[in-house]
Amino acid sequence: MRYSEEHTNKGLLGMVERVGNKLPHPVVIFIIFAIGIIFISEISVRLGLSAPMINAETGEPGVVEAISLMNKEGIAYIFNSAVSNFTGFAPLGTVLVAMLGVGVAEWTGLISSALKKLLSNVPTWLLTAMVVFAGIISNIASDAGYVVVVPLGAIMFAAAGRHPIAGLAAAFAGVSAGFSANLIFGPTDALLAGITNDALTSANIDYSVETTGNWYFIIVSTFVLTGVGAFVTTKFVEPRLGTYEGDYKPKQEALSSQENKGLLYALLTLLAFLAIMALLMVPQTAALRALDENGDMTLSNFLSSGLLFMIFLLFVLPGLAYGITIGKIKSSHDFVRGMSESMSSMGGYLVLAFFAAQFINYFAYTNLGSIIASNGATMLENIGFIGLPLILAFILFTAFINLFMGSASAKWAIMAPIFAPMMFNLNIAPEMTLMAYRIADSSTNVVSPLMSYFAMILVFAQRYDKKSGLGTIISTMIYYTIAFLITWSILLVIWYYLGLPLGPGAPATL
Repeated sequence: MRYSEEHTNKGLLGMVERVGNKLPHPVVIFIIFAIGIIFISEISVRLGLSAPMINAETGEPGVVEAISLMNKEGIAYIFNSAVSNFTGFAPLGTVLVAMLGVGVAEWTGLISSALKKLLSNVPTWLLTAMVVFAGIISNIASDAGYVVVVPLGAIMFAAAGRHPIAGLAAAFAGVSAGFSANLIFGPTDALLAGITNDALTSANIDYSVETTGNWYFIIVSTFVLTGVGAFVTTKFVEPRLGTYEGDYKPKQEALSSQENKGLLYALLTLLAFLAIMALLMVPQTAALRALDENGDMTLSNFLSSGLLFMIFLLFVLPGLAYGITIGKIKSSHDFVRGMSESMSSMGGYLVLAFFAAQFINYFAYTNLGSIIASNGATMLENIGFIGLPLILAFILFTAFINLFMGSASAKWAIMAPIFAPMMFNLNIAPEMTLMAYRIADSSTNVVSPLMSYFAMILVFAQRYDKKSGLGTIISTMIYYTIAFLITWSILLVIWYYLGLPLGPGAPATL
C-alpha cells in the first residue's frame, strides 16, 4: 500500500509522518531508549532528583528518589530481570492467547465469510460506527480489544472495499482512546475507585467512591465517542489515507452453499457456547462467580483473569465448526496448523515486545516516571486553580503525563493522593476528579509510543503497509486524540454546570 502523494506530503501531519517513518526500526528505538534511561538514571541520582509521595497503604508521607541502573544493584537488575521483564510483559500473554483463537477462525475462512455475509447490506456510516462502538465496548474485557477488535476493524474495512488502515485506526481509537467509556462498569472502575478511596483515607477524608461512581457519565460517553470516532474516520482519516493500493485484497466471490452451511453451524456452535457461558456466569451461585472483599458473589475475578480464555474459545469453537464443515479441517494436524500460522505472523511482535518490556521496566525501576508525575502534579497544585479551570488544567496535565507513563492504575496511584484530597477541599467531588483523570488518560493513549500495545498496533498496520512506522500511527491517530479530548472535556463541563450525578449517588460537586 502507498498513500497518495497529495495526502501524505501536505501539512504538519505529513511532516510528522515523514519524520516519524525515517526513524530507525521500532526495535532499535526501544534499544536506544533503554540505553538512554540507563544513563539518565545515573545523572538523576547525581542531581538528587526525588519527589514527595504518600504511602497509599500506611498514609505516611515519604519521598521517592531516582535509582541508578549504573551501580552494582542496577547492573545486576539489568541482567537478572531481562527474562522476567519479557515474560511478565502485560500484553504478551493477552496477545498470544487471543491470536491463537483468532488464528483458527481466520485460517479456516470463518472471519472473511462472516464479514462478507454481514457487510453485504451495511451502509458505510453504520460500519464505521459499528467498529468504533465495538472497540469501546471491548474494554470490559480489559486489554482483549487490542488483539481482537483492532485487527478485525482492518479486516472489516478491507472487506467493504475501504482502506484497512482506516478500519484499524477506528477500532484502535475505540479500544484505547475510548478506554474509559462503556455501557457497564468493570474491573478498571473498581480498581481506580479503590485507589481513590485509599488516597482520601490517607488524607483523613471520610468519603467513599463506589465502583459505579462514573457509570452514568461513561454510558453517555459511549454514544458520544462512537459518533465522534465515526465522524473523524470518515471526514479526516480516510481522505488523508487516500486510495488503498496494497497487496491485501479480500476475496469478492459469492459464498458457496457449503460456506453458507459452515456459517450456520458456526453460528449454532457460538449460540451453544454463549448459553453455556451464561449458565456459568449469570446465576448468583454460578461457577465463575466468587466472593469479593465485600462478601458479594461477583464476576470481578473472571472479568480480570478468565475472560480472555473465553474469548479464545469464542473464536476457536465456531472456527472449528466452520473448518470441519467446509473441509478445511480434516484432522488434528489441520487444527493445530491454523493456530501455528497465526503465531508465525507474530514473530516481529515478539522481538518488539522483548525490548519494549526492558525499556518500560527500566523506567519503572528507576522511579523516573513517578518523579515526573509527582513533581508535575505538585507544580500544578501550586498554581492555585479552582473549580472548572482546575479540572480542565488537570485534564491537560494528565494527558501530557500519559505520554510518559502509560499504566492508568500506576499513574493514578501517584496522582490520587495529591489531587483527590486537594480537589475535595475545593468542593470538587472525587468522582469528578476521577472522571477528569480517566478522560485525559484515555484520550492520549493512541499517540503514546510508551503505551504497552503500541508496538503491536504497528505490527498490525504493517500487514497492510510494510512501510508503516511510528510516524504513520501517530499522525493518523492524533485526529482522534484531539477530537476525543475536546469533545469529552466539553461533555464533562456540561455535566459540571448542570450538576448532574456522574453515577448513582455520585455528585459532580460537593
